[in-house]
Amino acid sequence: MYKITVVGSGYVGLSNAMLFAQSHQVTCLDIDESRIELINNKKSPIVDDYIEEYLKKTTHLSATLDPEIAYHDAEYIIIATPTNYDEATNYFDTSSIEQVLADLNKCQSNAIIIIKSTIPVGFTAKMQNLYPSLKIVFSPEFLREGKALFDNLYPSRIVVGDKSETGQKIGNLFKTACLKEDVEVLLMDSTEAEAVKLFSNTYLAMRVAYFNELDSYCSVRGLNTKDIIQAVGLDPRIGMHYNNPSFGYGGYCLPKDTKQLLANYQDVPQSLISAIIQSNTTRKDFIADQILRQRPKVVGIYRLVMKAGSDNFRQSAIQGVMKRLKAKGIEIVIYEPVLQEKTFFNSLVMGDLNEFKKISDVIVANRVVADLEDVIEKVFTRDLFGDN
Repeated sequence: MYKITVVGSGYVGLSNAMLFAQSHQVTCLDIDESRIELINNKKSPIVDDYIEEYLKKTTHLSATLDPEIAYHDAEYIIIATPTNYDEATNYFDTSSIEQVLADLNKCQSNAIIIIKSTIPVGFTAKMQNLYPSLKIVFSPEFLREGKALFDNLYPSRIVVGDKSETGQKIGNLFKTACLKEDVEVLLMDSTEAEAVKLFSNTYLAMRVAYFNELDSYCSVRGLNTKDIIQAVGLDPRIGMHYNNPSFGYGGYCLPKDTKQLLANYQDVPQSLISAIIQSNTTRKDFIADQILRQRPKVVGIYRLVMKAGSDNFRQSAIQGVMKRLKAKGIEIVIYEPVLQEKTFFNSLVMGDLNEFKKISDVIVANRVVADLEDVIEKVFTRDLFGDN
C-alpha cells in the first residue's frame, strides 16, 4: 500500500484519488474548504455516478487543506490542478502546477510526481531542468465529464512520459489499479506524452466540427442529415460514434487544448488546426442565425450543461450562441438546475420549468430530453441520435 497525494479534487483529481483509494492510502489536497468537507463526509463535489458510489465505501481516503500534512511521507504525488487557457498569452496558465512544484522542491520531496493536468508541449522538461532534484513525470488523462472514474477504471490506454524504471513503476501503478484486463501501457518521452494529449483532444474537436459542418450543409440545402451521417458512418474507417450534431464543441478541455496545440505549432506549417478552431466559431454563428430566422422575442436556453450526466458548463458552446443572440437584442432566459444564482451574464435564471416553457418563444436545447416533449414544437435542437 503506497501513500499517494492528489493535488486538486476536480474531475481529474478526484477520479484518480478514487482509483487508487481502493488499494492505497490517498490524501486529497485542495484549496476549496467546501470540497474538502464534502469528500471527508463521503459526498462527491462533482456529478459522477461511479465516484459517488465508490466514495461511500472507501476507507483509505482523506482530504485536507494543509500541504504539510498532504506531502508528508508521500511516495506518489499526482498534480491535477486546473490549467486554463490564457487568451492574452495564447498559452495555458500553468501557475498552479508551478506553485506545487516549488513547494515540493522547498520541502525536498522524494516522491514521484505525476502531472495529470493538461500542459503545453515542453513544460515537463522545463520544470525538470528547473528542479533537478524532483522526479517529475507527465501522464495524460483521457476522461469524460460524468464518466471520469469509469474511464480510469477501464482506460483506453495508459500513457507515461518517462521511459526509465520510474515510468515503468507509474505504468504498473495505474495498470494494477484499473479493472480492465490487458490495457496497453505506452512509455515515451515527456514531450511526446504532452503532444499525445493535445493531438487526441484536437482530433475529437475535429470530428465534432466535421459532423457539425455536414449538418450545416444539410440544413441549408434541405437534406436529411441523419440519413447522410448514418450512411457515412457505416464505413468502418469512420464509424458510428461521436457523430451527433451539436452547437459546437465546448467543455473544459477541447476549446483550450485546440488553442494550445495551435500555439505550440508556432513556426510549423499548418492549415487544419486553425481551421478546426475557426469551424467552431462558424458553427455558433450558423446556429444563432438559424434561431434568429424564427423571429423570437424571448429565447429559452434549456441547460447550460451540454452533456447528459454532467454538472459542468465551463466554456459550453451554448454560451457563444447566447452572446450572439443577445447582441441582436433577443431576451434570454435560462433553465439550469445546477445554477444557484438568479442571473447568468445578466440573463434571468428560472427555477420553474413550466414557467420557463411558457415564457419562451423558442427553447434551445443541445440534447432533447423527456422534460421537453410537451413543448417539442418550440424546441430548436440539432440532436439526431439522442446521445452525447
